[in-house]
Amino acid sequence: MKRLLQLVAVVLMYRISWKKLFVVVAIMTTVGMVLQTHTLPYPMATWFLPPQTMVSSYKSLNGSTVHLTETLSLESAEQFQLVPTAPVVSLNSSTELVKSVPIVEERAQVSPRRNSSSRTRRKNAKIDKMNEKKVVFHPPPPRTVPTRLQRYIWSLPPDEALLFAKREIQNVSTVTDDPELYASLFHNVSVFKRSYELMETILKVYIYRDGARPIFHAPHLKGIYASEGWFMKLMEENRQFVTRDPKKAHLFYLPYSARQLETALYVPNSHNIRPLSIFLRDHVNMIAAKYPFWNRTHGSDHFLVACHDWGPYTVNEHQELSRNTIKALCNADLSEGIFVAGKDVSLPETTIRNPRRPLRNVGGRRVSQRPILAFFAGNMHGRVRPTLLKYWSDKDEDMRIYGPLPNRISRKMSYIQHMKSSRFCICPMGYEVNSPRIVEAIYYECVPVIIADNFVPPLNDVLDWAAFSVIVAERDIPKLKEILLAIPLRRYLVMQTNVKMVQKHFLWNPKPIRYDLFHMVLHSIWFSRLNQIQISVNATAPVALGLRMIIGKSSCSKLKTGIISSDGSNGDGQNEDFTTQEDSV
Repeated sequence: MKRLLQLVAVVLMYRISWKKLFVVVAIMTTVGMVLQTHTLPYPMATWFLPPQTMVSSYKSLNGSTVHLTETLSLESAEQFQLVPTAPVVSLNSSTELVKSVPIVEERAQVSPRRNSSSRTRRKNAKIDKMNEKKVVFHPPPPRTVPTRLQRYIWSLPPDEALLFAKREIQNVSTVTDDPELYASLFHNVSVFKRSYELMETILKVYIYRDGARPIFHAPHLKGIYASEGWFMKLMEENRQFVTRDPKKAHLFYLPYSARQLETALYVPNSHNIRPLSIFLRDHVNMIAAKYPFWNRTHGSDHFLVACHDWGPYTVNEHQELSRNTIKALCNADLSEGIFVAGKDVSLPETTIRNPRRPLRNVGGRRVSQRPILAFFAGNMHGRVRPTLLKYWSDKDEDMRIYGPLPNRISRKMSYIQHMKSSRFCICPMGYEVNSPRIVEAIYYECVPVIIADNFVPPLNDVLDWAAFSVIVAERDIPKLKEILLAIPLRRYLVMQTNVKMVQKHFLWNPKPIRYDLFHMVLHSIWFSRLNQIQISVNATAPVALGLRMIIGKSSCSKLKTGIISSDGSNGDGQNEDFTTQEDSV
């Protein structure tokens, strides 16, 4: 037996051409795969590499249940007749949503008829495209049914709806506990919450389609002036607040970009920005001549959003645009006489380095990992920064105050790392009172120290900046370290916690979420419009009568969390004064 095995081994080693055998096997394998491609209903790749897909199972109305116990490839999922939309679970619903489990793979009966090669290729290409997208079946969000009160409010003319909202805010009930809002950050969290909910229910904005690119409808999403571009982008994409019917609108948006206006019209080194304001004046005059809405209120229900330093100066040539229109401006300087506190909105100036990832690097370190007392680095322009460097540059190890961050320093620790390692971040004004460092400090959880006289902090109409920032007068720069060290540790810990909590209100999300920066800016514009409205008893009588007829005299029910009483008081029977600055004037 042993000699027989040796003989077979000799024959295999010397009488068989292994190269020829390998070529023959390769040819046979290729031919076999081609035949299977033309004959089988599925390509072989789908057998060996099935893309995994999870599909939720449903219990149907007739009680039969589709049992799903394994992962399923996209091709196999096509064999099932799945419900195209997920049921909405409610108390009176006969459709029950069952826990998501994997699916048992069951192949449908395949016709023995052989498909043509072109049809098979098209099918394979379609399957490949589905594989690339990695489709996952998700049930749609449940639909909410409007209440009778909401339907009634939507039926009101815009002016009456605004009167209703103003009356609601005047009689707001106290908010004691809200998981989404941190009360310490707000002047009055109850007023803010009620106003925000009314905005979500009532507000409709009409966007003028007039105006050519790039000055209009072309958002600039990168750099220190990106706030105006992000608001324009998200506003024009929005479906909740935007209306195509101007007769239903409560506000009218002029979608221009001050940054794009400067790029398109300003002559470098001319030091003449009057052509920019003339261009905007002519555009507003065209709007007023073409549509009846501007002349109806002389522009008081119109608004613009501009973050460029020259934003306030582009409205000077049009008197109604300057005095009446709600202006959301980064350059919120009271000394110029253009920004009007109580009517205009202080817009946060945000630096966006990567428009595809606007939230990159957001977050910071805990207090124990912040060894630096105060930090600043930046170019030397304006009246404040040279004074800051004069007193604190290279004077104190705790005070890291620089001009442009030196290379010898940045090689060891970057600008962002400095902010994340500092307890206080100094935010002095530049050429104008606004600074992107304020929001940067909030992004990196560093308590901002604002040095800019006559500056209105962003969203100051609702946010209490004393809770999470330090405001230092320009004359007190020599005493800056003394001021910061005078803050007790316990107080600092509270402020730093508040910075973390307020952070979500300053984030540009590619898809806006509740209480983020897009909604906060829009709310401030809405709130400003409400503040312009004067309420009299006769003006609210038709609305109150309609509410009694729709909902009942004893109680007008609830719209989310607010309560309207027939006597105009809150739920405790107490009237609360809500006097705005404009009302008092």
